[in-house]
Amino acid sequence: MISIIITAYKEERTIGKAIESILGNKIQGSYEILVSAPDKETLSAARAYSKRNKKIRLIKDYGKGKSAALNLALSKAKGETLILTDGDVYIGENSLKFLIDAFKDKKIGAISGNPVSINSKDNMLSYWAYVLTSIANETRIKSIKNNKKIFCSGYLFAIRKSLFPKLPENLLSEDGFVSGRVYDSGYLIGYSQKSKVYVKYPTTFRDWIIQKKRSAGGYNQIKKMTGTSLRSFSSESLGAFSLFKYVSNIKELAWLIELFFARLYLWFVIYKDINLKNKSHKEIWKRVESTK
Repeated sequence: MISIIITAYKEERTIGKAIESILGNKIQGSYEILVSAPDKETLSAARAYSKRNKKIRLIKDYGKGKSAALNLALSKAKGETLILTDGDVYIGENSLKFLIDAFKDKKIGAISGNPVSINSKDNMLSYWAYVLTSIANETRIKSIKNNKKIFCSGYLFAIRKSLFPKLPENLLSEDGFVSGRVYDSGYLIGYSQKSKVYVKYPTTFRDWIIQKKRSAGGYNQIKKMTGTSLRSFSSESLGAFSLFKYVSNIKELAWLIELFFARLYLWFVIYKDINLKNKSHKEIWKRVESTK
């Protein structure tokens, strides 16, 4: 059986599309959809679907963040394979089939989907989203080809339930933490380029910093928790010049240069921040409004 877990918070406007995109996928075998949220608005919007489809179950979590919600959902999941996604994204056609098929390889412990930006490219932040998702896709493809490690995208990934660890509740990057545990268990992480998940990225610089600090900074937090370095400024800088191939005019060149400086500022903020190891989720997590 397959358990598809959607974690959400105050996403009553997008949860319906997230559920519909899953129901629109053809899934062989039995499956269930678990929608976990702490707020009544999101659960009420999801309940309209659960009343029509018995495969959908609702979980009211305790509002302690995504990691706590996943721990709770895991305790209720019936499947041997877990597929994790969010309530503010939607999954492409046949995306789940390609994720599930990857587990035919017994060496695969988890498989990452392919985040695709739905932002237009007509402004700086939307252009940044296009560039960063494009280079992430290319990097994963190249890493798999060269037998190098990749890490799951929290927007969409699948994992063997037996490998999913109990998550510290103050995690910023649960996808990075889980990915590390998969490798520690002797398994590989695969990449399904065809398993597309469509994402709206931040449209304000403030939200961009909040989101990137949460994702990139989360890897720094994991290093302090476990001693394992999964991501750093130096590792991200190695392929910086390859980004120029995404430039098609002077305006985009200017935006790309601004992106370099924005990344410098981001990592300065991350390293300047107080040790996150012992902080609660409430202290370190901030909601990104412009992605909803």
